[in-house]
Amino acid sequence: MKDWSTRLIHPDTHPPKGFRSLVTPVHRGSTVVFPGTAEVSDDWRNRDRYTYGLYGTPTTRELAGRIAELEGGEHTFITPGGQAAIALIGFAFTRAGDHALFPDSAYGPTRQYAEEVLARFGVEVETYAPGLGAGIEALVRPNTRLVWCESPGSVTMEVQDVPAIAQAAHRRGAVVALDNTYAAGVYFDAFAHGVDVTMQALTKYVGGHSDLLLGSVTARTEAEYEALGHMHARLGLGASPDDCYLALRGMQTLAVRLAALERSTLHVARWLAEHAAVETVLHPALPGCPGHEIWKRDFTGSTSVFSIVLAEGATRQAVETFVDALRLFQLGYSWGGVTSLAVPWFDLRRTHGPSYGGRLVRLNVGLEHVDDLTADLAQAFRRAGLPAAAG
Repeated sequence: MKDWSTRLIHPDTHPPKGFRSLVTPVHRGSTVVFPGTAEVSDDWRNRDRYTYGLYGTPTTRELAGRIAELEGGEHTFITPGGQAAIALIGFAFTRAGDHALFPDSAYGPTRQYAEEVLARFGVEVETYAPGLGAGIEALVRPNTRLVWCESPGSVTMEVQDVPAIAQAAHRRGAVVALDNTYAAGVYFDAFAHGVDVTMQALTKYVGGHSDLLLGSVTARTEAEYEALGHMHARLGLGASPDDCYLALRGMQTLAVRLAALERSTLHVARWLAEHAAVETVLHPALPGCPGHEIWKRDFTGSTSVFSIVLAEGATRQAVETFVDALRLFQLGYSWGGVTSLAVPWFDLRRTHGPSYGGRLVRLNVGLEHVDDLTADLAQAFRRAGLPAAAG
């Protein structure tokens, strides 16, 4: 008989087989045990078997497969966060001497990554007006390798003409990547509109409860799959199977949450659009938002995040007082969870569009009752000395 210390590691007792559950199990592990030397491999391309925990466990592989299925892509890679997904795309498709285009309205850390990291490694980064559409072809050079899109844009919510951008970029041989987090990968069919690579911060709608950090990158074809997979492995972008489990759980309620969030958000946005304290509501589904007609053409729904510009003359102090006076809207970054959020943007950096004079506040509507949310906004307007009634 084996010594008791050995039996702690190599037990003779095993649970019975055949257990089935509605819940995806959490498979944790770094080392993968092979049946024989002929099967030993550390190639990340092994889609039908496992070689090392960094390249996926059954839990992470299931999440990747389900995201790819949802988006209609060739394959999905899971990353430890949305920012890691952004970095993976940049490193996979650019190198020193290349030129890359990013919209002026891109997520702040996306732009910082491009201008501070890609540029450091010899990639020339240029920003473009998000509403440029087919006109972007004038900016595409022989060495332009990557054209980034984000639609709607972060904070200012511009909707881009992605099909026109993709056509122009493809005529010059550039790869088109899209941050599709706003649409949760379902309200905008990126691949049908010409995109080559998509990413999401699964932290937002797929996770849905503000308790995980994950990202995804989905490839349209085998060529993008190869480029992404090689870089994913070399950067060591392994994701926690526990977080992947939470994302898989979140996917089960994604449809009902998105529907509820859309209804509540439109109710609150329309209420704000009629309020005297608000100059502009930047919500893609409302007329007046840049690119609204494109949103109607290309999107099948809207989600929970949008921005408001407070009335002309609102001072920084008034904006701060308004946000601090909110009780149900918590002050914090991110979005897509069940809790409503608000955050002011005083130093909005824009080269090709308005910065709104420090009067912009981004809102995320959660699952609270809409009457309670509008009452919270109304009392905060009063506390800030802003007009307190609908216009």
